[in-house]
Amino acid sequence: MSDLQTQLPTDTWIYTSWEEYEQIVTNLLDEKGKSYYYKGYMRLEMPPVSFDHGQDHVVIIFAVTLFATLKGIQARGLDTTTFRKTGVQDCQPDVAYYLRERAQVIPAGTGIVKLDRYPAPDLVIEIAKTSLLDDLGTKRSLYEELGVAEYWVVDVKNAQIIAYAIADQGSKRIQESQVLPGLAIAILEEALRQSREMSQSEVGTWLLSQFQQKED
Repeated sequence: MSDLQTQLPTDTWIYTSWEEYEQIVTNLLDEKGKSYYYKGYMRLEMPPVSFDHGQDHVVIIFAVTLFATLKGIQARGLDTTTFRKTGVQDCQPDVAYYLRERAQVIPAGTGIVKLDRYPAPDLVIEIAKTSLLDDLGTKRSLYEELGVAEYWVVDVKNAQIIAYAIADQGSKRIQESQVLPGLAIAILEEALRQSREMSQSEVGTWLLSQFQQKED
């Protein structure tokens, strides 16, 4: 066993072959950490244990799913699912969504989503408590190359969302979702702030009122 497999350093990018990366990930099947592979480097992240990270994770999934439901947009959300281009790229974003006609593109029973066979998600979201700079940097480049249409980073500490539209392997900041037209990033940020002071069901009631107002 190599030093890399023995030490399993986390939260940093380490040069390694795809074959060694696959072996390491296979040995970690019983663990709940996340793994990434990009441009010949791997990164392991241990599962978040903080209350506020878990809370923001739930709030953002609820908000996106509620908005899509009210707008009649087909949506399939995925929680910490592996997306892989074998030998090239691997990632496990906190949240991913397939929308509209793509909502049914991944069949039930699928394990790892092979991006050589299936399209990349329309929306990818990373919840950043300790990984903010990496989520805004290297991971953003990874998702640009994978062909994700939109990428959000939730800054847990500041209850902010840095959202990007992705096209032609590049990205630009946006204040309103393009894959979910009419969904203002500011409303999601306010929901995150409110969740610090009130229950998630109360935040859900507030979100419902905001989304319904947009229809009037």
